[in-house]
Amino acid sequence: MTPASSGPATGPRKRGRPARTSVSDGPGARDRILAAARNEFAERGYDKTSIRGIAKAAEVDPALVHHYFGTKEQVFEAAIELIFAPAMAAPDAVHGSREGAGERMARFMFGIWENPVSRLPLLAVMRSALTNETAAAVLRGMIERRVLLRMAGELDVPNPEFRAQLAAGHLIGIAMLRYVIRMEPMASAEVDDIVAMVGPTLQRYLTES
Repeated sequence: MTPASSGPATGPRKRGRPARTSVSDGPGARDRILAAARNEFAERGYDKTSIRGIAKAAEVDPALVHHYFGTKEQVFEAAIELIFAPAMAAPDAVHGSREGAGERMARFMFGIWENPVSRLPLLAVMRSALTNETAAAVLRGMIERRVLLRMAGELDVPNPEFRAQLAAGHLIGIAMLRYVIRMEPMASAEVDDIVAMVGPTLQRYLTES
């Protein structure tokens, strides 16, 4: 005679989406995971962030993170797209009259960096890219696709992609000195003074043949 079972039958755990619960799954689960990933990557960097840690912060099963976003690399890409959302409009700053395009771009980008709400996550992502090649590759691909290629499409100059990269590199270099390394006198310089100096150089990259 087979003894009665003392509990529900169990079998091999299947991979994929976990069973739905009112707490961990629902219309807001994906948004909670993305917000948690954004915070985890910003606070811990790429190397120290894990799928399990993101799931814990979002109060969901780790399998649900995989279900919505896939690998850690893919979660990172979705998170930095959210973090870099303000910068995605950089090509729009170039769009329009050629006159003043360099100054418009510089003022637009420094406006993002000067805002603590957008600056702190940006700094965290850049630090991750400096220390982890996977993070660097994801960030590089996203900036190329979402910012530089769009910007190049707005430029009526020879080698527009190269010009767009020169402009971006110029601004990123200044951002590193000012916000990451905090090198003086760059760190305490007035933004208007930086824009006045940088604008003509960006103008040459963006408009001069």
